[in-house]
Amino acid sequence: MKKLILLGLAIVLFTACQQQEKRYTQQSPEIESVKTHIENYNSKRYDFSIYADTAKTYFNSKTPILKKDLEAYHKANDKNYSTRGFTGEDPEYEMVVTDEGKTWVNCWLLWKGTMAGNGKVIEIPIHLTYQFIDGKIVRELGYWDPTEVVLNLQAIEAAEKSKTEENTEE
Repeated sequence: MKKLILLGLAIVLFTACQQQEKRYTQQSPEIESVKTHIENYNSKRYDFSIYADTAKTYFNSKTPILKKDLEAYHKANDKNYSTRGFTGEDPEYEMVVTDEGKTWVNCWLLWKGTMAGNGKVIEIPIHLTYQFIDGKIVRELGYWDPTEVVLNLQAIEAAEKSKTEENTEE
């Protein structure tokens, strides 16, 4: 009986000491890939090789942007800014493995841009999350409040329209 109790205790201790798979970490190859991707965005190097060919990106929308369209999306937006990029102020990165075994990297960043049309400086907190399969991004989600940018773009457009109307009246 004593041997049975000791055997049971040994099994419990052995099982308890088994290393569990990390389900949350702040250091991983996937996080380093996202950091490189953010650096590329800041320097306007549009390298999407980290994305799977079938990757879909959703920025404040349920409509996906396909990998082949990401560069055009970013270049079109870049025209609105004289400068733009993530600031590097207190970024947070984490990788989680969900109960279903899906690997996601989340990041919280501060984006700062200067409007090309009026020089207005805008700062926006942004949350980005990336799903990885076999080291490649298969899904990207981005969430932020675009209100200040939209209002500034509308004001720039209204000022340009007003200026055009003044020139045609002369």
